[in-house]
Amino acid sequence: MAIFYNLLLGFLGSFIGVLPPGLINMYAAKISMKEGRKRAFLFSIGVCITVMLQTFIALLFAGYIGKHPEVVSMLQKVALGIFISLTIYFIFIAKDTRREIRDHNENSKRNRFFLGIFIALLNILPIPYWIYLSITFSAFGMFSFSQPELILAVIASGLGTYASLSLYVQFFRPKEHSSKLSLNMNYVIGIITAVISVITLLKILKEF
Repeated sequence: MAIFYNLLLGFLGSFIGVLPPGLINMYAAKISMKEGRKRAFLFSIGVCITVMLQTFIALLFAGYIGKHPEVVSMLQKVALGIFISLTIYFIFIAKDTRREIRDHNENSKRNRFFLGIFIALLNILPIPYWIYLSITFSAFGMFSFSQPELILAVIASGLGTYASLSLYVQFFRPKEHSSKLSLNMNYVIGIITAVISVITLLKILKEF
C-alpha cells in the first residue's frame, strides 16, 4: 500500500503543482506552436529531469526532518528568511514574465532539452513544496520515506510533471501575434511566498 500511496502522491503532487499557468508551461506551449511538438516534448523532458532531482533532494531532507523533530524550530526560522527573500525577489526584482520569450538557436534540438533543465532550475519552489507535502501526508501514514518507495515517488513526480506539460504542448496554443503572458507569474509566486511567510511567522510566534 505504501508503494501505491507514494506513486499516487508523486504523480498527482507534480501534476497539480505544474498545472497552473506559469513561465515553464508557456515556454512549452510556445515551443510547440513555433517549432513543433517534438521539440516541446524535449523541453518537457529536460524540465522533468530537474523536477525529479529537486523532488529527491526535498524528500531526503523531509525524511531527515521526520527523524529529527528538534531541527524543525530552527528550520522554521531559516524558512521564514528564505520566503521573505523570495517574496522581495519575485515582486520587486525578478523580470516581468509577460515580456517576450526570446528564442535562441531555434534549430537546435539539444538546446531545447538543456533549456528545459535550465528553466526548471530557476524555480526552487518544488523543494519546499515537496518537503511540506511529504511530511504532511507522512503524518497520516500515506507517504513512506523508505528507499524503494521514495525512488518511486521521485519517478512519479517526473511523470506527473511530463503529463501536465503535455497538456500544454498538445492543446494550449498562445496567439501568434501575442508574445506576452496576460499575467506576471512572478507576482503570483511573490504573493504565495508572502502568505507562506506570514503563516511561518505566526507559527514561530506561537511557540514563544
